[in-house]
Amino acid sequence: MSDDPPPDVLDRLEARIRFFAKLTARGRAKIAQKLGEEAVETVIAAMRADRDEIVSESADLMFHLCVLLADAGLSLDDVRAELVRREGLSGLDEKAGRKKG
Repeated sequence: MSDDPPPDVLDRLEARIRFFAKLTARGRAKIAQKLGEEAVETVIAAMRADRDEIVSESADLMFHLCVLLADAGLSLDDVRAELVRREGLSGLDEKAGRKKG
């Protein structure tokens, strides 16, 4: 075990930004792939019924979803607006109302 102190908030922030920059530099396909991997890991955690793992994997999933949204020029506000639009619709009605093409 190292005697070094744990990284401070700025070190953690810098590491997160470097990770984000590396991920986005590889393009949207890589971002989407990483999102898919996190989704699968979340499903596996759910199947194991491991509460802590579900929370951890869900955090990863949400992070990578936010990366994808940002890369596409979108935000969580866009997702919120879509959820509001769908409120009160059945799944079948919502699907039937989607734009084709």
